[in-house]
Amino acid sequence: MMALRNALLVGAALIATPLAAQEAQDPHAGHDMSQMQGMDGMDHSAHDMSATSADQADGTMQGMDHSAHGAQPASSDEVGTAPAPSVPTDHPADAFWDASRMARARADLSREGSFIGNALIADRLEYRAAKGLDGYAWQVMGWVGGDIDRLSFETEGEGAFGESLETGEVRAAWRHALDPWWNLELGARQDFAAGPDRTYAVVGIEGLAPYWFEIGAHAFISNKGDVHFRLEAEHDMRLTQRLILQPSVEIDAAAQDVPELGIGAGFEKVELGARLRYEVAREFAPYVGVHWERKLGQTARWARANGDGASAVSAVFGIRAWF
Repeated sequence: MMALRNALLVGAALIATPLAAQEAQDPHAGHDMSQMQGMDGMDHSAHDMSATSADQADGTMQGMDHSAHGAQPASSDEVGTAPAPSVPTDHPADAFWDASRMARARADLSREGSFIGNALIADRLEYRAAKGLDGYAWQVMGWVGGDIDRLSFETEGEGAFGESLETGEVRAAWRHALDPWWNLELGARQDFAAGPDRTYAVVGIEGLAPYWFEIGAHAFISNKGDVHFRLEAEHDMRLTQRLILQPSVEIDAAAQDVPELGIGAGFEKVELGARLRYEVAREFAPYVGVHWERKLGQTARWARANGDGASAVSAVFGIRAWF
């Protein structure tokens, strides 16, 4: 009997479950409100929503005044034609500080904006250890001026100990910035090595090429009418914050034979170098390296005829400094 009773209870529960779910859809279904006190006398006339129709809602919205709504028209791509505002000529700071003092401050700012600076750079002061006869070389440059126009100067040369100076020159030029990376140079060059003197007019460009290559290309026209060309390039390869490898190349050429200088037409010589420097300070760096030079063409043939070699290689030890 007990088992039968339990089975009947389980069946009744299963039958009641869907009915309860249906009733849950309307939480007020089956609520008998007739027996609640006060419900009979309540007036529900105000709750009659049947009169509120979609047409009435539309009529209400149509009658609404939208004139106060500041809706903006769709923007256009047309550029306005109104004149630009005038450039302000007043100085607000004058309202708080003495006008004469502020005028002097603005003059100082204008002057400092077009600054006058200077630099002196000893790019190479080196000893060259070569087979047979050791030598020396230098390259010193500097400038004074602003960021657009500068007066630049440079001197360079080389020789062997116990012999006369092989090459030596000094240049002065006006340098004008063409853009942030390239400068135009116009100036003069004077040679002072052994042999016939030459004075040259100089025109060229120098600057910074992509990937931080420093490039210089110049043409030289002498007072004797001979024309020469020089292309120089170097690149700083920063191995560490203080250790820098600098490869360099120089190519010289002439437009004609100049027998008194031992220079033949065409490519005259090529120089290659690599210098590894250690910046003890940014302004001072000792270096070691190697330098190779090779005379070419008719220049090499004349050098051999005079008992000189056409090529030379040397180990270099020097310092680089700037002030």
